[in-house]
Amino acid sequence: MEAILETKKLSHIYSAGTPFERAALLDVDFTAYQGEYLGIIGHTGSGKSTLIQHLNGLLKPTSGQVLFQGTDIWRDAKTTRETRFQVGLVFQYPEYQLFEETIYKDIAFGPKNMGLSEDEVDRRVREAARFVGLKEEQLEKSPFELSGGQKRRVAIAGVIAMEPKVLILDEPTAGLDPVGVESILGNIRDYHEAHNATIILVSHSMEDVARTVDRLVVVNDGTLPYQGTPSEVFQHGQELEAMGLGVPQMTRVFNRLKGMGFDIGSSVFTIEQAKKAILDTLSTGGGT
Repeated sequence: MEAILETKKLSHIYSAGTPFERAALLDVDFTAYQGEYLGIIGHTGSGKSTLIQHLNGLLKPTSGQVLFQGTDIWRDAKTTRETRFQVGLVFQYPEYQLFEETIYKDIAFGPKNMGLSEDEVDRRVREAARFVGLKEEQLEKSPFELSGGQKRRVAIAGVIAMEPKVLILDEPTAGLDPVGVESILGNIRDYHEAHNATIILVSHSMEDVARTVDRLVVVNDGTLPYQGTPSEVFQHGQELEAMGLGVPQMTRVFNRLKGMGFDIGSSVFTIEQAKKAILDTLSTGGGT
C-alpha cells in the first residue's frame, strides 16, 4: 500500500525551556496508508491528540517531519494551507464549534474557504449532508435546534464537504447512545467507501475500534509501542491493561475460556466473531 501520511522522528515538547517542559511525542515514526481505515488508541495524556493535530498542521513539530503524499507539510505556507483542506480533522464534541445561523452555512464554511465556485460549494454541501443522514429540508434550519447527535452530524458534514483525502475523527461517538454510535460509524464507513479516503479513528472504545478498523496504532507516553491488525494488537492484553487500555470485553471472555482449557478460536473481539468461533468449536467437537 502507498503511504499518504507519515511522520519521521516526530517530537513535540510543550513549554520547552520552562519548568513545565513536557515531552508529548518522542521520535515518533507513524504511517497511514491510502484508503485504509486506521484506529489510534491511547489513554488520556498518552499523546494521541498531539499526534493527530500534527497530521494536518495544527501543531508544528519541535523536531522531525510530517509528510503528506511525500511532501513536508511545513515546506511553505501554501503547502501547509493545502494540507489542512486535504487532511480533515473532526475534534471531540465538534458540535460545540457550530456557529452559523443555518445548517447549510455551517457545512459550507470549509468549501467556501477553499475558494470553490458557488455551484461546487452547493454540490458538496448537499452531498455531505446526505452522507451523514441530514435531510434537504433541514439545511435551512438553525443547527441549535438539533439534538446533540444531529449537531455532531452537521459538524462532521462540514469537514466531509471539503472532500479530504484523509478524514481524522477524535472520539466521534463520545457521549452517544448505542443507536447514535452505530449511525455515526455507518456514516463514516459510507464516506470511506465512496471516496476511498483514508480514515483515522481515535477512540477510547476498544469495541468500536475492534470491529471497525483494519489496523491499530497504540500511543503510550509519547511513543507507539504496538501497531498491527486488531487481532495482533489485542494479543498484548496484559500490556494494554497496564497502559490503562485493556482489550474488548469479548476478547477477555475468550481469553478466560482458553485459560480454563477450552480449545476455542483466538482473535475474537466482536459478537459475530464470538458466535462463529463457538459454532466452529462445537462443530468439530471441541466444546464437549
